[in-house]
Amino acid sequence: MSKCDVCGNDYDKSFTVTLHGQEHTFDSFECAIHALAPTCNHCGCRVIGHGVEHDNMIYCCATCAEHAGVVGLKDHV
Repeated sequence: MSKCDVCGNDYDKSFTVTLHGQEHTFDSFECAIHALAPTCNHCGCRVIGHGVEHDNMIYCCATCAEHAGVVGLKDHV
């Protein structure tokens, strides 16, 4: 069993995620999202989908990007 990096739960079904060469251990997707998912630069929510990016800034959607002053981004092509 391995302990979750976020909550410390020692769980027999834990899993590891490698990001930028570093391994992280989690007991749930919720903990993995809490630790690794970026946050929207406008509203602060966790971006667990594709989101949109502009000038190295991540937004959960084109609407948040627009509210932040970014023009021309679309959620769907």
